[in-house]
Amino acid sequence: MEKKKKAGFKIPHTYVLLISVMIIMALLTWIIPAGQFERIQQGDRTIAVPNSWQAVDQNPQGFFAIINSIPRGLVESAEISFFIFLIGGAFTVISETGTVEALIYKVSQKLRGRESLVIPVFLLVFGLAGATLGFSEETIVFIPMGISLALALGFDAVVGMSIVAIGAAIGFSAGFLNPFSVGIAQGIAELPTFSGMGLRIIMFFVLWIVTSLFIMRYASKVKNDPTKSLVYAEYHDENNKSTHKSVELPEMTRKHALVGIIFLLGMILIAFGVIKYGWYVQEIGAIFMLTGILAGFAYGYGPSKVADLFVAGAKDMVFAALIVGVARSIVIVMEDGLIIDTIVNSLASTVDGLPGAIAAIAMYIIQIIINFIIPSGSGQAAATMPIMVPLADAVGISRQTSVMAYQLGSGFMDSIMITSGVLMAQLSIARIPYNKWVRFLGPLMGIWLLIGAVFLVIAHYTNYGPF
Repeated sequence: MEKKKKAGFKIPHTYVLLISVMIIMALLTWIIPAGQFERIQQGDRTIAVPNSWQAVDQNPQGFFAIINSIPRGLVESAEISFFIFLIGGAFTVISETGTVEALIYKVSQKLRGRESLVIPVFLLVFGLAGATLGFSEETIVFIPMGISLALALGFDAVVGMSIVAIGAAIGFSAGFLNPFSVGIAQGIAELPTFSGMGLRIIMFFVLWIVTSLFIMRYASKVKNDPTKSLVYAEYHDENNKSTHKSVELPEMTRKHALVGIIFLLGMILIAFGVIKYGWYVQEIGAIFMLTGILAGFAYGYGPSKVADLFVAGAKDMVFAALIVGVARSIVIVMEDGLIIDTIVNSLASTVDGLPGAIAAIAMYIIQIIINFIIPSGSGQAAATMPIMVPLADAVGISRQTSVMAYQLGSGFMDSIMITSGVLMAQLSIARIPYNKWVRFLGPLMGIWLLIGAVFLVIAHYTNYGPF
């Protein structure tokens, strides 16, 4: 007997959701007073001057501004979009060799009966990458591999995406050596770079343990009953047959090993470049492209075969690449409407006069709200830390505590915000609807936010410093 399809509200398409948010932001530009901070250049950063906000002429965003923001968003996010095309092409070449499947087979054989250990191990690996290299956009490269591994071990795509994306997220949020969040914020706060590392390392391991247990619990439920998967419908047809491209997992050969070595060397080179020379998506994309091409040649493919595979892989990434630009258009509407600084100034003024630990929590909440309108970690630091540091001094909070409020507020929500282009790209590659991701991550997000609040209170009462 066929099951009757449940009637009810259907979540809109991702693009519809993003454009709806953009329209709401455009309407707010007619309501919220326009204003701007004075900004100065500090090194290679432009930062806001505290107490310099002033009202300016209103610049409401109309119909043409709304539709024009989408191509502008695509242009401004072109670096990340083309990065997605490059990794899609390169990964398809590598994937076609069967090396990923061979490696997964080897791992699955080694972990037979202990499959759940994959979760804490991968979370730790990507967590350390997030905490030290600031992994965010870079995780897009590994999403297909994480999903393939999870499916081979009897889990689902949610687990596969989580061990990569969520692992990097807890590392990025704790950020004990993250140059893109903590490093910039501490520089603005005039704190020694990466000072206060001890408490942040403790927080990282707390987040790692809690997150591992949460994902393992879900993974166990899916392994025992695949229909419990939140994305069962996305990966199975109406006859309950898997729609995932299933392949027979091959034994590891010398050719596979050679491709694997080339890939590993490429990843080592990328890590070295990020740490030593501050490489970003352009350089990372170039190395990953080269890695894919060399891997194809090493496996025995000719130039034309490599080119065909590369183009096919890039084509599969169109949805993910475009969605980054659409997410960026939301911020463009708010920037052009001159309401971002007004929102930041209004929120910051609520902290003034609050006592100690309450003020620290208020800063944390404010940074969470601001993260919705300024999804860039470094951009949020430049916009908010010059304002939050004097406030921290005034209400008796250490500057290090104000940095922690920023890093947690700007880090956690990136994993669930609809304005995050990276998250939207990850979900589209993983074929996970946004509403189902929220359903999965929502309870964990609540736990993360609570852990963050606890650590902020600890930071305040221990006078987290050096100052």
